[in-house]
Amino acid sequence: MQANEFVFTGIAYKENERYSSLCPELDIASEGDTPDEAATNLLEAVTLYLETAIEANLPYLRPIPPNEDPRLTNPESIAKTFNLKVDFQIKAYA
Repeated sequence: MQANEFVFTGIAYKENERYSSLCPELDIASEGDTPDEAATNLLEAVTLYLETAIEANLPYLRPIPPNEDPRLTNPESIAKTFNLKVDFQIKAYA
C-alpha cells in the first residue's frame, strides 16, 4: 500500500429490487441496479467523503456497529465483497 492509498472493505448486497453497497469502516453507503454499479457508486462516495474529511481535518474512520453489518445480519443477501482502494494526492498550502 502506498502512503496516499487507503484500502477499505466494500459490500454489495441485494435490497428490494436494487443493490446497496456499504463501506463498514466508514459508514458510507450507495446503491445501483447491479452489484458492479453499486460498487462503482460506493467508490465515488468514499472518495468524496475522504477528500472532504481530510481537507477539513476531521476523523474519517467511523465503523458501523456489528448489528448493522449485512455480512452478519443478512449474509444470504451479499452479492459480493470487495476491496475499495482509494488513491489520491493531498496538497498542503501555507
